[in-house]
Amino acid sequence: MGFYVFKKDVLLKLLNWCHPEANHFDSEVIPAAVKEFDVQAYMFTDYWQDVGTIRSYFEANLSFTDEPSKLGFYDPARPVYTSPRHLPPTIMDHSRIADSIVAHGCFLQNCSIKHSVVGLRSRIRNGVNLNDVVMLGANDYETDEEREALTLLGKVPMGTGENTRISKCIIDKDARIGKNVILTNTDGVQEANNPLEGVYIRSGIIIVSEGALIHDGVVI
Repeated sequence: MGFYVFKKDVLLKLLNWCHPEANHFDSEVIPAAVKEFDVQAYMFTDYWQDVGTIRSYFEANLSFTDEPSKLGFYDPARPVYTSPRHLPPTIMDHSRIADSIVAHGCFLQNCSIKHSVVGLRSRIRNGVNLNDVVMLGANDYETDEEREALTLLGKVPMGTGENTRISKCIIDKDARIGKNVILTNTDGVQEANNPLEGVYIRSGIIIVSEGALIHDGVVI
């Protein structure tokens, strides 16, 4: 997080003339400005996280499942506002959820979710097990008719298919993950690319990219 306020002529001087080779505000431009101009700072002591890497993004999101959370979502004196989406409540049919956050508009069918964040409109089917997962959800719903048609054609509907196991993973929006898929990185691979499946590994964390399609039975 950073808010920088410059006089226009000072900023132009710093970027165009004094330090045209600089690429980073925090490590190059501002330290240089301290030596040449009057620079003032405000010490921020509340919640802050640097999410400049995949691992830091992953850990920062999962930290919101802690009790109490580092960021006070439920403090009436300092409410946290978000965009209203007018979605229905989440349906949880015989599902087991622990230490997790589940957003609105989800369909959770006889699944197990532990220490995870489940985003808007997520569909998680029978027998699915999520552990240490950040699932961003979906931008739109598929109708029951669309889902049935996809299944009859041997295709994969939105969400996660039956009996799938996922851990230490970030699932971007609109991903389609089939049945009996295992995404656990049991070999402890640190870096890998699988663009055909839309799956990547960074710092040991599996990333399912936006709109990815993972067919039934895939093991990663």
